[in-house]
Amino acid sequence: MMEHYDPRSIGAQIRMRLPFLTPLETRVVEGMTGRTDLDRSTALRQVAVDAGVSDAMVVKIAKKLGFAGFRDFREALVVYRQTDVASLHSEISPDDSSADIIRKVFQTSMQALEETMSILNVEAFDRAADLLHRARQRDFYGVGGSAQIARDVAHKFLRIGLRAGVQDDPHMMLMSASLLGPDDVAVAFSHSGTTSTVIEAARLAREQGARVIAITNYATAPLSELADIALCSTAQGSPLLGENAAARIAQLNIMDAIFVAVAQRDLDRSEAQLARTRKAVETKRRR
Repeated sequence: MMEHYDPRSIGAQIRMRLPFLTPLETRVVEGMTGRTDLDRSTALRQVAVDAGVSDAMVVKIAKKLGFAGFRDFREALVVYRQTDVASLHSEISPDDSSADIIRKVFQTSMQALEETMSILNVEAFDRAADLLHRARQRDFYGVGGSAQIARDVAHKFLRIGLRAGVQDDPHMMLMSASLLGPDDVAVAFSHSGTTSTVIEAARLAREQGARVIAITNYATAPLSELADIALCSTAQGSPLLGENAAARIAQLNIMDAIFVAVAQRDLDRSEAQLARTRKAVETKRRR
């Protein structure tokens, strides 16, 4: 496994599968990832005894996480801990100074960006950019923090003359999705990939013949399974900062890159339209 993966992606690979493990399996994984004495000599039997499960259970869990077996999982963790990315994340403590808080908050975002970049599928990225470039209409669906990302990217597309609409109300999502067709694209944002209102709108868009792009944190989430293309972000959780805040920054960067890729496909037209849009807005402001 290791020779096929960027070492920075190991933490993301594990986190993205954790929500879909049983409570017992999650406890075993957290026990192993939390070991301070983990090295290449750590035995399967030792891990199993400490977790109170069988050797076979540990091997099964390693495979569910995408590894070939226990030794592959152990090697991946050892290598990941040696990366700069693994050392970036640190929790907020009551004794932190303002400088400490600034550093930790920024480092949490830096880690999310590093790890998201390491897992981003370039082929899927290109297909998403092609779909959005060719689309007649682009619908962006999201609620809460995800809606803010949707608004940001829709604004960018409108600036270069590409039709884009944002919906954050469940009924409006469904109404808009019902008007889509084979020439249209719906982009659905959901950190968990389980937001029912977003999934319902994405499903309706698919039924109407539109293509669906999912932006989420989990490749195996219901929204990802429904979509034609899933682009995943990743971020470590934190009791105070949470996982969502850093993940939103990563998703904003994914969509910024998508926007640039779409604009690049017709760069002269995009730049000309951007100039016209700016002129129109500035003229309106002066009136």
